[in-house]
Amino acid sequence: MTMYLLFFLLVLGINLMPAFGPPTWTIIALYALHSGLPLVALVLTGAAAAALGRLLLALGFRLIGRRLSYKRQRNLAAARVMLERRRSRVGMGLALFALSPVPSAQLFEAAGLMRVRLLGFTIAFFLGRLVSYALYASGARSLRQSSIGQAFEDALTSPMGLLVQAIAIALLILLARVDWVSRLGIRDAAPGTNS
Repeated sequence: MTMYLLFFLLVLGINLMPAFGPPTWTIIALYALHSGLPLVALVLTGAAAAALGRLLLALGFRLIGRRLSYKRQRNLAAARVMLERRRSRVGMGLALFALSPVPSAQLFEAAGLMRVRLLGFTIAFFLGRLVSYALYASGARSLRQSSIGQAFEDALTSPMGLLVQAIAIALLILLARVDWVSRLGIRDAAPGTNS
């Protein structure tokens, strides 16, 4: 039980990081290789901890968003209204994103800033991570320790990985700076709605 709790807290902590945290799949792969925990329990625990961490991260950014100027809050609300009007496309994009190993921190940060409904968003993330973590965990059991260790090190120090994180942060900043009210012609966006 202690090993599950430590694993849960480790994955939760990583998913609370706003940027530059190690990919959760590397932790799951290492645990799959070294812990001897059943894969199903490992994947369920990892996906639950990751989803909770990202949800808490989004809620934290929602609080930060309240400190933005009224103009920025209104622009973010306009972006949210646009997303809600295109719900089916957004849902498909989110489902594909949830299955990919692409960092999700900035997506949840943006969702928090825009005050997007987080429950469905988090459930989609959880379901997607169940699939991807199951693939990583089962694959890890078939690989040698050194190749997993190298993958973990590469994920943390890769210039491409760092560049992707930096670009995602820049896009998050840009999201808050664009005048979505004018660009989208959405006049009915009011900050502070949606929970």
